[in-house]
Amino acid sequence: MRILFVEDDADLGFGVQLALQKMSYQVDHVDNGIKADQMLLVQLYDLVILDIGLPGISGLDVLRRLRLRKSKVPVLVLTARDHVADRVSGLDAGADDYLVKPFAMTELEARARALMRRGGGGSSVFEYDILRIDTVARTVFAGDTLLKLAPREFILLELFMHNQGTVLNKKDLIERFSGSGSELGENAIEVSIFRLRKKLEPHGIRLKTVRNAGYLLEAEGGDSPAI
Repeated sequence: MRILFVEDDADLGFGVQLALQKMSYQVDHVDNGIKADQMLLVQLYDLVILDIGLPGISGLDVLRRLRLRKSKVPVLVLTARDHVADRVSGLDAGADDYLVKPFAMTELEARARALMRRGGGGSSVFEYDILRIDTVARTVFAGDTLLKLAPREFILLELFMHNQGTVLNKKDLIERFSGSGSELGENAIEVSIFRLRKKLEPHGIRLKTVRNAGYLLEAEGGDSPAI
């Protein structure tokens, strides 16, 4: 089980991360909203523990962006503000549970276990037209055909599937690869795009080049920005 823990208080962040790791969870800890948003673009999690008051962008904005991408990963919101309006704002933004600081670590652990048992409702599988990608099993199907993708090609396709209808430029792709632990330059991105495109086009899916903008995943006959 993998958890993203987003908290800008260094002492609290260290303590919670250590406690969760002792429970045998893999924990990625980031301390601002921008980093959290980037991590959620390139990595699948079983749970997100998200502080509301963050530098960069707020936890609520991170949560709203996550839900706009149709992700169903469970989110436990943390906040120091114990007001009904604050709790309602978090739940309306897409939170699954809410915990007010200061909290007992045993309560956080119990809520985390409950949310992960409930699960993300199949959030590891993303679909676009006849494409179906499973980010846990690391498989891609075009209809009933299993596509054999190199690791870089898989990550690229995962990014486009997470951002359906969005044009991604080379800078976006380089930054998001870096966020996943891979380092790529523009030439490597172009080569991977070329190879992925060749594997998708026979199935009526293309990576369209949008002039002066980037690349867009498009089904045959679909509408997209003009090139």
